Amino acid sequence: MWPRGIENMKTSTVLFLLVHLSLHTVDEGHAINPSCSCVRFTSTHGKERGTFSSPDYPRPYPRGLCLLYTFHAEPHQIVELVFTDFDIYKEHLDCTRGDFLKVYSEGGTHGPGPPGINEYSAWSRILCGNRADAPPAIYSHGPLMVLELQSGEKMSNASGFIGTYRFIDRRNFETDGVKVVDTLCDYVFTSQPNRPAHGRFYSPRYPSSYPSNVRCSYHFNARKHERIKLIFEESYLQKGDESCLNRADIIKVFDGKTSTAPVIAMLCNEIVGYEILSTGPEVLIQFTANSNIQGQGFKASYQFLMEDNSSADVENSRKTGVVDGLSALGPAVSAATSSCHQVFRSDKTSGGKLISPLYPSPYPPKTQCHYDFLASGRERVRIVFEDFSLQRVTGSIIDCESMDSLDVFLYVDGRLEKMASYCGNDVPKPLMSNGPKLSIEFRGIYSSRYSRGFKISYSFVEDYAIATGKQLLEFPCAFVYNSTERRRGVVTSPNHPGLYPRDTECNYFFYGRKNERVHLRFTHFDVEGVVPCEAVSASDYVQFSSKMIDKGSQRHCGQLRELQIASEGNFLRVTFRSNDRLDGTGFKAEYIFLKDSEMQSIKPDSSVSGTLGSKKTTLGRMILLYFIYFLIKV
Repeated sequence: MWPRGIENMKTSTVLFLLVHLSLHTVDEGHAINPSCSCVRFTSTHGKERGTFSSPDYPRPYPRGLCLLYTFHAEPHQIVELVFTDFDIYKEHLDCTRGDFLKVYSEGGTHGPGPPGINEYSAWSRILCGNRADAPPAIYSHGPLMVLELQSGEKMSNASGFIGTYRFIDRRNFETDGVKVVDTLCDYVFTSQPNRPAHGRFYSPRYPSSYPSNVRCSYHFNARKHERIKLIFEESYLQKGDESCLNRADIIKVFDGKTSTAPVIAMLCNEIVGYEILSTGPEVLIQFTANSNIQGQGFKASYQFLMEDNSSADVENSRKTGVVDGLSALGPAVSAATSSCHQVFRSDKTSGGKLISPLYPSPYPPKTQCHYDFLASGRERVRIVFEDFSLQRVTGSIIDCESMDSLDVFLYVDGRLEKMASYCGNDVPKPLMSNGPKLSIEFRGIYSSRYSRGFKISYSFVEDYAIATGKQLLEFPCAFVYNSTERRRGVVTSPNHPGLYPRDTECNYFFYGRKNERVHLRFTHFDVEGVVPCEAVSASDYVQFSSKMIDKGSQRHCGQLRELQIASEGNFLRVTFRSNDRLDGTGFKAEYIFLKDSEMQSIKPDSSVSGTLGSKKTTLGRMILLYFIYFLIKV
């Protein structure tokens, strides 16, 4: 007997089910909801992928519908679903009422019933909305996955969904390290002469979502004179661009054996092609997941590299990037060089000078040079232009493609991407890499007797060119300002007054004495973005909070002429975060710690500055006057 929700189905819907029934087995009363009908998929029938769709697709699916899609693979396989179109009427934001598609995967939470997926199983995710609301792919934890499609009585024109499925071997996602006994996900990777020097590692259950409340450790032990190269090829923890301090799911990479070693990277949100190179023979990775909604996790590769192979690794990656390989790269060089193809490594030098061929005389026509910079650990590459004079054609400069130019490349999503092109005679602003690598290509096609070329100062820095505060080892980029050490001073964005680096998060922690508050007055603010500075507009941002963890604070971006910030208590956190697009010159601010009694003496109404992020002009002028008063007094 058909369930009540199916009895009133249109004839086309019945035909849809009959077609599926001719190919698959139907079970009734033995699934999550016994009142639903179930269509079972156990084979792709000789094809790489099979297809599934909602009833009547692409016409609207029926109302009062309850239908289960059961995908059953072999014991060593998992199920992969990919939606090519998705349109489920969203009556509520959380998708729990009205129309929805629930996903059940073996390995979830169960009640008193038997193992597997049954009426006691808890769904792992729920979907509704349009294609943008559906994940790129869904993977089961084990060989069984069930979709539950339900529609309410409210009419809609939603067309439903169509997608493909396949069964893939779960052994393709096994971590290559040695699992630590009696642990869920701790592994050890050791470099040995008779074993491969490279391999792969994954988050638990990858490519399916990782479990909640887990902590995994990955220990890498190289041999003497070896370093460890890591590439997080895909890392999908949570959507958005929140600070990693606000995230419950996070990957921490330590440049050493234990968690007391300096932190090279903190990864959260979503990232692709993120590369890390250790300074020594040991690395520890800790993956912690405590959120209520789990992401897909990560897949990554590792490689044990002899120190002398680092430059060869740069050459190989450059050949696969957007720049054609030129000639073989030479060895590391001295403090100043005009040789055309060079690799600069931080383990050989902490910095030096780079000049164009024959500088300060004109460079030869038809000159092409390529320079690669390779840092390690927490280091970034910093480039400062001291002189810049290239041949330019007559007329205004529209772009640099048709004239002598210097191009700067960063590694984005695992490949070279042009950051900027410079030509003419204007000296460019200082630059900083977004990771351990940066490349420069110089094209001197024409030259002239007036073209001196360029002179560059390069350095490998760990402090992000932030000159004030005390840097913390617990974060890749974090600085502390204590009123017990300095009551007033200046704070800047990374690499200021140059362009700030992309894909970077820096935190600034201000600690005042009891009954003190911190005030910031920004003298420069240029952060790429559009208000309200969210991920949807690909905005960089600066965020202020009187709490260590705070997702709700207002974000600031754009070019602001006046901005004053007053903390609510004796603690203030400032977070700067940039993405992989566009650049700005960041910020510069003066800070001062003031006692509450001093605050009362300069403001007639305590409620004016009592709120974090106040931009009242009156308050700004009062703070400025007090700055002047304080300087004179001191």
